Amino acid sequence: MQGKVFAITGAGSGIGQATALRLAELGVQGLALSDVNQAGLEETKSLLAKYQTRVTLKKVDVSNVEQVDAWIRETVQEHGKIDGAANVAGIATGNGQITESIDQSAWDKMIAVNLTGVMNCMRAQLQHISRPGGSIVNVSSTSGLRGLANNAAYASSKFGVIGLTESAAAEYGKKGVRINALLPGPIDTKIFREGEAKGLFNEEIISGGTLMARMGKAEEVAKVLVFLLSDDASYVTGGEFSTFS
Repeated sequence: MQGKVFAITGAGSGIGQATALRLAELGVQGLALSDVNQAGLEETKSLLAKYQTRVTLKKVDVSNVEQVDAWIRETVQEHGKIDGAANVAGIATGNGQITESIDQSAWDKMIAVNLTGVMNCMRAQLQHISRPGGSIVNVSSTSGLRGLANNAAYASSKFGVIGLTESAAAEYGKKGVRINALLPGPIDTKIFREGEAKGLFNEEIISGGTLMARMGKAEEVAKVLVFLLSDDASYVTGGEFSTFS
């Protein structure tokens, strides 16, 4: 990983922050970090201070295409290149409604951030990513494999990320760029707790159905994500990797 530059969305907390720390531990040259939470970004940067990795921060709403495009252009200007990207940013909004009661604005926001946001980022990243050797990991969810009651908007957005990932992987595989989807289960992060508070998730029910019967940690997911970004996964693309069963 030495000498490489990676862009990470949702880097102000949770899986995005853990991924930045894991990459820095492995000695990457540069990290371009984005999030809507500036304070979270600053926290991540402070945690990275002990490493030699060059870190740049940018407040970005991934649903805003102009902000995403500007961030990626600045990343290339500041770091000279992009070798890979982790598109982690996501939300869990709504109030646990059944489908007939889903609020339109909540639906639109979920799709805008969780699905269109990934598309905005990939579209910008793929214009600059190293070829061959580039790698992108898009964070979906195990909710992208099966629908969940009172969770239609979130699940739909995550289903979409898988389809988008597989389509792009088919387009760029022969160009030497790998694109995979990572599907975390119940991970103890800010987004999970926020969703749980709104009735979208239930820790006891969801974690009780896993083989390990527990919540996962952001650090555990980050290790799988970084493997997919790395050259150790050089013959892996178009895949869907779940972190629990």
